[in-house]
Amino acid sequence: SMALFFRKRKRTPKHDVDVEPWKDHESVSRETAIQTPIGPRRAYFDRADDDWVADDEYGAEYGDETQMSALPSPEEPRIFVVANQKGGVGKTTTTVNIAAALAFGGLNVLVIDIDPQGNASTALGVEHDPGTPGTYEVLLRGERIQDLAVQSPHTPNLHVLPATIDLSTAELELVNESGRESRMKRALAQYIEESGVDYVFFDCPPSLGLLTLNALVASTEIMVPIQCEYYALEGVSQLMRTIQRVKGNLNDQLQLTTVLLTMFDNRTNLSHEVATEVRSHFREETLDVEIPRSVRIAEAPSYGQSVLTYYPKSPGAVAYLKAAEEIARSIETEGAA
Repeated sequence: SMALFFRKRKRTPKHDVDVEPWKDHESVSRETAIQTPIGPRRAYFDRADDDWVADDEYGAEYGDETQMSALPSPEEPRIFVVANQKGGVGKTTTTVNIAAALAFGGLNVLVIDIDPQGNASTALGVEHDPGTPGTYEVLLRGERIQDLAVQSPHTPNLHVLPATIDLSTAELELVNESGRESRMKRALAQYIEESGVDYVFFDCPPSLGLLTLNALVASTEIMVPIQCEYYALEGVSQLMRTIQRVKGNLNDQLQLTTVLLTMFDNRTNLSHEVATEVRSHFREETLDVEIPRSVRIAEAPSYGQSVLTYYPKSPGAVAYLKAAEEIARSIETEGAA
């Protein structure tokens, strides 16, 4: 009967090769082990000489020398559009952290979130639930930026025009409006007149639709974050074509002034190769500092903060402070040149 059936099965001794041989790892043929490919060293985790250290993911912390010194304010407000139609290259992260770093340097900064996902609003600790007035109302209802921009709770002189999910229908609704591509430009001109803003940043969606177009028309400078990965340069050539089209038809002042290398992994040949390639294409525009791939940078938005307030001594925070300083001081070198 049933009970007898169960009693018959004897427990096998632990190292009996005949029974359940897969449990005994010595019986596994060595051929099934993963062969490391010839070529650049891969992340092969069971090497005896594995050199992974927590510092690589989190970064060795810096001392207290990370405080931002006062930065020079530009004669005219500088209006940046942070654009790259390739997703996941660090647009929002760059916008938020560069803006926060400039604000810590004593400058007045406005971030206009023109991406329906509203991630820049999240990272700067600003409400953007559906129905929160913000970019949508400015574009479609002609409301004033100065009435709707909210101060970021962590950084006193940083204001944010929030984006809600309502913005995702704005492209369709704008199509039939007159002067559809220059609505943001008009609103921003009025804001600049009434406020003492030094820097404006547009955080764009990863596409080249009417929202990004509004930002391109309203801006004077383009900042392109480029991820240190193989596909990085493919998106840039398409972006350059769009810039040329916008320059010719809608905004003569638009210039690509800043290229920032993001997600740079010092341990890989690929990162170094992409960095070299980007620097050869954009010799003048590429900033000296590279933004390292960092867990701290990725964690910060979940706390509604930029990495500068979340973990100010991490290498990511220090890199963004240096990048912001380079951007702010570039006006001095241009004046000298």
